[in-house]
Amino acid sequence: MYIGSTSEWGLRQMVFEVADRAVNEVLDGRAASVDVTLTPDGGVCVADDGPGISIDETEAGPGIEALLTQMQAGTGAGGRHGVALGFCGVGPAVVNALSQRMTAEVRREGVRWVQEYARGVAAAPLTEAGAATGSGTTIAFWPDADIFGAAEFSFDGLVERFRELAFLNQGLEISLTDLRRPDESCSVRLRLPGGARDFVAFLDGHPAASAPMDTIAFEYEDPRMAGVMKVAFRWCSCPEKRVRSFANSRPTVDGTHTVGFRDGMTAAVIAYAREQGLLTTTDPDFDADRISEGLTAVVSVKLDRPEFEGSTRGVLGNAEVRDCVGQAVQDHLGRWLKDDPERAAAVIDRIVQGARRD
Repeated sequence: MYIGSTSEWGLRQMVFEVADRAVNEVLDGRAASVDVTLTPDGGVCVADDGPGISIDETEAGPGIEALLTQMQAGTGAGGRHGVALGFCGVGPAVVNALSQRMTAEVRREGVRWVQEYARGVAAAPLTEAGAATGSGTTIAFWPDADIFGAAEFSFDGLVERFRELAFLNQGLEISLTDLRRPDESCSVRLRLPGGARDFVAFLDGHPAASAPMDTIAFEYEDPRMAGVMKVAFRWCSCPEKRVRSFANSRPTVDGTHTVGFRDGMTAAVIAYAREQGLLTTTDPDFDADRISEGLTAVVSVKLDRPEFEGSTRGVLGNAEVRDCVGQAVQDHLGRWLKDDPERAAAVIDRIVQGARRD
């Protein structure tokens, strides 16, 4: 239940549970990058160049052995400044329990420490293994074949999720390397400072220079929702709608942030169309689905106290977020429509033509 599945999806969650701490080390400025490697023998190695996990328990958290053998409910950074990658945020101890083997190496304060585990239990005491070059933590694990059978890690699935994180957190750098097939090894390094604007271009398949329409992008902090929003969107030439939403870097299927986005879009377009006489007093309002045709958008909010509906955390429930996002989108889109009347007319005309076809 802690990773959601014994299929490939569950294997992926194991990687996220181990990578969670390393990613937050980078976001907190204590590390520069995270390196994830799929090894030839079916394992996964997650390494960072931070200060290294504490050997013993401190005020900041558990020591390395406790972290890897005792389930830490709520593991992962809280608030808007961190990300929680795992399915339930229970930490790497669950991964250890589901692995036939796990190894840990900590390079801290000039000393290298190592320890090995078997199915969640330490196989030997934490051992000092000489001087360390640099600092950091490396954790490797090999999933238990009796639990996961022939399931394999999906390199593309890992890349997709880590790419999202790199777009949503511009200071994050992650590399992924697949060494499982020596003749087909591949590697990708993700550092995407363009943020939500470039995320839209990626989803749309058009770089900004060749896009058929401007990308409207903004970042805004609203104290009413105790958080910050990052929103980017543009219309393209195809009818398909691509709207991706996130709350504290976690993918969502719906929620108050997406409802607010739709509210703001609809209000701005209708107000502009009526001001310009493109909708008469007898014409009905455009509906949100019609306005969203051909839209590519990224809607991300980071909140101090996010509230999710259901155990899978796929729907954001903070009521105040709807009005905050809606007003911000209405203001920014309304301003863009007035400042660029030629492209605004193209957007409205497309919506009008679509409504007439209905």
